Amino acid sequence: MDLLELRDVSKDYGALKALQNINLTVKQGEWLAIMGPSGSGKTTMMNIIGCMDKPSAGEVLLDGVDISRESARGLTMIRRDKIGLIFQQFHLINYLTALENVMAAQYYHSIPDEKEALEALDRVGLASRARHLPSQLSGGEQQRVCIARALINYPMLILADEPTGNLDEANEQIVIEIFKKLHAEGSTIIVVTHDPEVAEDAERTVVLEHGRISRIIGPKQSEVLS
Repeated sequence: MDLLELRDVSKDYGALKALQNINLTVKQGEWLAIMGPSGSGKTTMMNIIGCMDKPSAGEVLLDGVDISRESARGLTMIRRDKIGLIFQQFHLINYLTALENVMAAQYYHSIPDEKEALEALDRVGLASRARHLPSQLSGGEQQRVCIARALINYPMLILADEPTGNLDEANEQIVIEIFKKLHAEGSTIIVVTHDPEVAEDAERTVVLEHGRISRIIGPKQSEVLS
């Protein structure tokens, strides 16, 4: 079953063509990586998929809904209800504990539930650090809090932007192992990354160049030109 489909998606910022005629389908339960050099359109694509921006042309279907036609309020609700966002910069609230940061995501979705938030932290191996502030956590631990926060509302799509970009090798491996476990459990994951080691565990890798898909690398094919 297709969860996400981009149909002839383009995004212009004045004379700058950030994305040009992107066609891409992501199946439910798939793990997809998006790679490309700086300026290739990775962030723009993530922002459109993550309901943080709208395309200039084309359609974006998420769970059968054309999100390219939604209002700003509609996009906010879809992002809240259906997408778990994980950022390179963490974006934790510095005066809230790890547990409270996870519960904050519940607050905007439904009703904060401490037991559920603790279970989410336990899934990423941080139950024992639940009462610690971000300043008392390592970079790897802060990223795992972000993952727990992204999971708390049971999103249909996990969207991660350079999730290992600020981590050392050991913590990078911890985060990758968490993604592997989530994928094995049936989660749909899209990871934007510049790191081939992060992308190699994905089922497919989409490579962008100058706002276009230059190739798609899959498990049963070396390179397929788009």
